[in-house]
Parts: sequence; structure tokens; C-alpha cells
Amino acid sequence: MKFLLGSFALLSGTTTTAFSPVQSNTNVIRSPSQLAASGGKMSVRPIGIGSAAPSTLITNIDLESVHDTSDEWIQTRTGISERRVLVHDGTRSVIHASADGTKVDSEVNENLRTLGIEAAKDALAMSGISASDIDLVICATSSPDDLFGDAPSIAHAIGCDSSKCAAFDLTAACSGFLFGIITAAQFLNGQGNGAKNALVLGADALTRWVDWEDRNSCILFGEGAGAMVLKSSGDFAEPDSDEEYGILGYAMHSNGGGYMDLKCNYRGEPKKISTPGEGIVVHDGSYDMMTMNGRKVYSFATREVPTVLDEALKQAGISVEEVDHLLLHQANIRIMETVANRLGIPMEKVITNLYKYGNTSAASIPLALDEAVRTGRVKKGDVIACAGFGAGLSWGAAILKWG
Repeated sequence: MKFLLGSFALLSGTTTTAFSPVQSNTNVIRSPSQLAASGGKMSVRPIGIGSAAPSTLITNIDLESVHDTSDEWIQTRTGISERRVLVHDGTRSVIHASADGTKVDSEVNENLRTLGIEAAKDALAMSGISASDIDLVICATSSPDDLFGDAPSIAHAIGCDSSKCAAFDLTAACSGFLFGIITAAQFLNGQGNGAKNALVLGADALTRWVDWEDRNSCILFGEGAGAMVLKSSGDFAEPDSDEEYGILGYAMHSNGGGYMDLKCNYRGEPKKISTPGEGIVVHDGSYDMMTMNGRKVYSFATREVPTVLDEALKQAGISVEEVDHLLLHQANIRIMETVANRLGIPMEKVITNLYKYGNTSAASIPLALDEAVRTGRVKKGDVIACAGFGAGLSWGAAILKWG
């Protein structure tokens, strides 16, 4: 655990990093609550990716029976054709090894945790790293199965060594996975670090908090989980070689002044406790449905995402022309088109599978990347410009070199 204690000053070491208020851009109002963190190359390589989605499919045609809407209306405005959702008492088939080593096919409860376990196992298999060699597990989620966090139980389920592996959840909504890989990289970066391998998950089940009576929001979201294995390269790669750096640059921002535009607030119902006298009223825990100001979130994303990607590219010291792929949080196809256009990146370089998963929040980036890697679209050495954005408000970008 020495690496954990020594690295909680996350913004130290060889990376040029700082938390500081950001000055306003022209015609953009920012509150004093906005913070930023950025940095350049880190000795960390992404070497494995995996994903999982629920077995239940809801198409736009299905939603025509629920609301006065149409497949064409939804696709035109969002780019979404279908989404996967977790259902009550749902199960999924899982193949595992029995005590004698034979493969056994069994049914397990399908929930966010089991999706995370499946995605993590796939990422580890691709990486060639054993779960027992993982030093850090971060699960980025806003909708865990366990309010206290899913990362420790996922780490245990995949076989991580609890005597050396730290595991915790990270909440940053749709920016969560990107913030998670940057956080993990701080523990892995540089020579002599106690941590060598990290597993970062993005997993969300936001349809739990969607108002299914609201036509404009229930069409957007789906469920899923993705995972990435990161390996420290500082102890074996030649300094400043192509093999050393897998994160070339990054930038993260948040502005709590915009939290009202996208939120899922704690509500709580009154519960009388019969203490002496008149008693007291405490909370019986619950949350409101998720609410979103679509126009403001769209304006925020199309304004800030091109800017933060440009910031990360400058930290990496590379130009837009050197980017092989643009991978954005899969929220809305119009946002992706606008961001790509403002950066001068052709749409054929944009990685997207939004049409078949919808907005899966923290899972969307690894879900799309997993598909792109396994189909051969993303190859070793490719440069990927990634950006996440969402509630908080939060947004960030990282320039990755794959493999």
C-alpha cells in the first residue's frame, strides 16, 4: 500500500500538473468554482480493453409503443437506434472453471457488477496480465449496485490479490472513465513506483434513474460496462522511446456552477423515529429521477469539448493531423459531428457505436474502443484523442497511444 499513500498527491512527479482557477474565454461565463488539471506524457501504456452489455434490447420501434415518437425522429435527433438495459430479475449466462478445471456454463444475476466483472476479465485476457498482478482497480460509476462502491467486490471476483491491490469507486458521471484512467496513470507513472498494473472500469446503469414518462430523456440512455488495463512502462522501456509513453497528454475540468443542468439529486422520504419526547424525523433514502437541460448541455459540450481536446493536444505536443482516431463520450451524434467539424477532423476518423448502445455514461468510451480494437480498426501505435463530458459539470480529454 506504500504506493497508495505516496501517490495521493496525485498531481506530483514528472508530469506538469496543477489545480488552478481557469480564466474566462471571451463570451463564456465561468464561475470561481471551475478547476482544471492538465499534464503531458506519462510512462503508462493501455494494453487491454474489454466490455459487456445487458442481454435485453430496446429498439426505437419498441419505444413507439411507449411514447408518441418514431424511429426516424429519435435517430435524426440523437443517432441512436437501440439500447441495452438491465431488467428486474434479469440473468446472463457465464462460463467459468469448476474446481476440477472443467468449463461450466451457469446463470447469474445480470447487474452492473456482473457486467463489470465480464468486461474486466476480457480486458485482462487481451492484456496477458493476471488479475493477481493488478495493483489498483478503479470503477468509474454514478450508479453502483452497492452505494458504498463496486470496485472492491469486482476486484475480488476477478481474482485480484487483496494483500496488494487497492480498489475504489470514482464518480464523475459521463467523464468518469476518462478521469479514471488519468487518475490511475498518476499511480503508475515514472520509475520506481509501487504500482505496476491498473484496471480501470467505466460502468453505469442510468435507466434506473430515468423518467420513463419523459419522451425526451428515456430515449437517450442504455446500460453497459467497459474496462481497460494500464501498465507502467517506466521500469522497462527506453527513456523517451515510442514504447514508454501511452498517455501523451491530458486535461480535466469541472464547474459546479452548472450542476443544475444535469443532476440526479438525493431526495429521501421522512421517517419518524420514536425517540423520547416528540421523536425525530430522519430520512428514508431515495433519489429523484435524473433531470437534464438538453439545450444547455448541448451548448456546454460543443463549446468545451473542442477546447479541452486542443488543450490536451498541446500538452502532448502533437497536431490534429497526427490523430488517427477521435473517440468522444457517446452522448449524441450531433455533438460528435460538431466537435469533429470544429477540430477539422473528418467523420471517418470518429469512433462511434452510439447507434446500438445509446448513452451508457462512464461505459461509453471503453465500449466503443473495445469494439474498434477487436475489429482491427484501432491498431498498436495508433493515436486516439478521447474526450468525456457530463454532469458536474465535468469534462476532460486524453491523448492515448494504443498498445
